Amino acid sequence: MPRPHSALRVAAAVELGSLAVLLANLATVHLPPVSSLVGPLHGCAYLVVVVAAVRDAGCDLTGKALAWLPGIGGLLVLRRLARTPRSKAAAGPSLG
Repeated sequence: MPRPHSALRVAAAVELGSLAVLLANLATVHLPPVSSLVGPLHGCAYLVVVVAAVRDAGCDLTGKALAWLPGIGGLLVLRRLARTPRSKAAAGPSLG
């Protein structure tokens, strides 16, 4: 059984890591090949985070808005999804 939010987890990690590489490259030697390789990777990871958050049924409006933050948006969405309770069906029958 696949883990929930696995695509979002991978995309968030790639997005943050690629942003760190881009900023480090900009602050140090600024090699154009690094920017041309990592830039599109960061952009694709960013788009995957946004689409995954929008398509996730457990993600509320605030989580979907957080996904639009570059770099840390995916991690914030994952944190928010971890805090929200599972669906009522998965939680068991209610007593009241």
